[in-house]
Amino acid sequence: MERLTPTSALVGYRGPTACAAAGITYRQLDYWARTGLLEPSVRSGHPAGAQRLYSFRDILLLKIARRLLDAGVSLQNIRVAVTHLQSADQAGLTGLTLMCDGATVYECTSPQQVVDLLNGGQGVFGIAVGAVWQELEATLGRLHGERTDTGETLVGHDPGDELAQRRNRAV
Repeated sequence: MERLTPTSALVGYRGPTACAAAGITYRQLDYWARTGLLEPSVRSGHPAGAQRLYSFRDILLLKIARRLLDAGVSLQNIRVAVTHLQSADQAGLTGLTLMCDGATVYECTSPQQVVDLLNGGQGVFGIAVGAVWQELEATLGRLHGERTDTGETLVGHDPGDELAQRRNRAV
């Protein structure tokens, strides 16, 4: 059986896994999906009762949104940042640094832009998207996902998850 990486387009993650990996509550996840801040790109909750399925990129954006929220950024500005990040190509995401002064989010694509922003007296904290990406990849590698084409449960590197292993053997 082929080993899929957490970033593979063939891997999706259910709500509880997305919450654990992004560091948010299920209530936040549900609210953000219902209000359109970040809806799952693999499978929405429609029709009613369907399990939402989030991609790696969705969870990356959830994790970034959480960090921005923790820094005091308004939900309106987080919505703008998330919309912009959704439209960015995946290869460019890892080279981005988001800087924030608590109100506005700035996108920096080079170290010089970060320095220029700081020299201008702006920017209180930064989020290196590449570092968040690596952290999330490691976290999701320990959790289990689901194949988007077959629905098969993919067991992470957590040897203690016997239930998922038994489900796969029974199929």
